[in-house]
Amino acid sequence: MKLYYAPGACSLSPHIALREAGLDFDLEQVDLAAKKTRSGADYRAINPLGYVPALQLDDGTVMTEASVIAQYVADATPGAKLAPPAGSRERYGLQTWLNFIATEIHKGIGPLWKPTTPDAYKETVKQTLAARFDYLSEQLGDKPYLTGDRFTIADGYLFTVLNWTNFLKLDMAKWPKLTAYMARVAARPAVQAALKAEGLAK
Repeated sequence: MKLYYAPGACSLSPHIALREAGLDFDLEQVDLAAKKTRSGADYRAINPLGYVPALQLDDGTVMTEASVIAQYVADATPGAKLAPPAGSRERYGLQTWLNFIATEIHKGIGPLWKPTTPDAYKETVKQTLAARFDYLSEQLGDKPYLTGDRFTIADGYLFTVLNWTNFLKLDMAKWPKLTAYMARVAARPAVQAALKAEGLAK
């Protein structure tokens, strides 16, 4: 398997899942501006959408979308218990979190990356995100992870997008439960390994 990624992008989520699952895989960095891989290949020939992640399986099949790849990894390694069994009520609960993270946090934070976004609209985005962070903090409560005591692929995804607040210099002091959660996830050996491989940690 080969994971195509860009450092710190949403591809970090399936990268974490692959390491938590203990799977063997290769990494290839993508220049998202040039749409070229580190080896010089045309990335659009791999993923016509031009964004990461993409996971190329050993048979040549290419999978895209961070939460879908993470679920594939979880289902391929049930012993790692990164997701409840497919079809179970607990799995639907996990999928609810994955969808919330994708639509409300991942896409919600997107305009803050764009230099063309008007400052007034950025303030609106930050207000919306604050409400989502309030909800996350309330739902997390005293649990170590989103769904309870066990780390799941939803935690890998949430950590990835919450980590962007560091790059964007967003003040998270209002949400101590979230900052403690981020530190807890970051301390996991597989997460540290992924961050180091992407050049995001020493």
